[in-house]
Amino acid sequence: MANRSTNTFKKKEREEAKRRKRIAKEAKKLERKDLKENKDPVAGEEDPDIAGIVPGPQPRPEV
Repeated sequence: MANRSTNTFKKKEREEAKRRKRIAKEAKKLERKDLKENKDPVAGEEDPDIAGIVPGPQPRPEV
């Protein structure tokens, strides 16, 4: 009977560790989501290759 008690205790510890890890992981996920939502767009950092281009047909370049 003594072995069963030890194994049950170890199993309970493992399950508790998994539960704590899952809760911590969910908290990190929510924190990252909040940071992403609250992040201000960086002004003035537009890609120079596409700066000033509008969607749709482009005017012909004057030669």
